[in-house]
Amino acid sequence: MDNIITIDIDRLKIYAHHGVLDQERRVGNMFEVSLRLCCDATDAVCSDNLEGTVNYAEVIQEVELQMNTPSQLLEHVAGRIRQALTARFPMIKSGTVKVTKITPPVSSQLASVSVSLSW
Repeated sequence: MDNIITIDIDRLKIYAHHGVLDQERRVGNMFEVSLRLCCDATDAVCSDNLEGTVNYAEVIQEVELQMNTPSQLLEHVAGRIRQALTARFPMIKSGTVKVTKITPPVSSQLASVSVSLSW
């Protein structure tokens, strides 16, 4: 019997250099990354063994690595995060990656803008 669990990582704060404008990539900005990962954790549920699930500390390391590579588009960042996580953790069956840029450089007062990618 499969034991599908959901791992939620909420609003991981990372300073990174993403954006279309040269200044955004040079100066950087604060970002938040939230994840919802659905995984088959049958081994962990039955055995209390870390190898039977997705280690969220390792997920965070992978997200930080991907966020350190500048991109113009948040869509591209989210896609790279999804690709890296699903390649590294085959137990991930589906999920959502949300990348939020805090205080984007637009003319109006805006708290943030986000892109969510689900699979």
